[in-house]
Amino acid sequence: MRKIEMDIVALSHSVTNSTNYAVVLGEKSGSRRLPIVIGSFEAQAIAVAIEGMTPNRPLTHDLFKNALDTFNIELKEIIINNLLEGIFYARLVCLKDGELIEIDSRTSDALAMAVRFRCPIYTYDFILDAAGIVLEGGANEEDAAPSTTPARRPVRSAGKERSLSNMSTDELERMLGEVLNEEDYERAAEIRDEIKRRSDKS
Repeated sequence: MRKIEMDIVALSHSVTNSTNYAVVLGEKSGSRRLPIVIGSFEAQAIAVAIEGMTPNRPLTHDLFKNALDTFNIELKEIIINNLLEGIFYARLVCLKDGELIEIDSRTSDALAMAVRFRCPIYTYDFILDAAGIVLEGGANEEDAAPSTTPARRPVRSAGKERSLSNMSTDELERMLGEVLNEEDYERAAEIRDEIKRRSDKS
């Protein structure tokens, strides 16, 4: 079967289940999109790696990557290789001493590993035919992928916590360090975006 390379184009709250998230994969050389529902922990693990954040302590997927690196095992690619009764299946394709080894994986975990190793993500035509969607002719990438991070918590009201826009950059940087230590990556992303917004204006 022909492998089709995909990219992560969006990561947001699931429309059908508020406790889950949806990661949307986009066909690298086409207009098809593949939405996959994943858990909040896995969504956070993917978002942390995409945004280049360094947790105070390694997350589970960071630990697994460190273990593979220690034993000189390279993750070459991941393949979303099956879809049964609405459940996606995936495999990690690893290289160890010149030998290819395939490891069964949940799709969400495979994606979290792929962003850490920066390796290709593949699937097959029959999966895209069964579960993919095609962008309308007028849709563009921004319409399809409004965000590459999980939907974030609303910024706290001024009565409970000062608005980020009213804080100095030094205060924001201090707060960023604090929330990273607390492993509150959603709040960290909000603070980082505010710092970046100010940097882009200067």
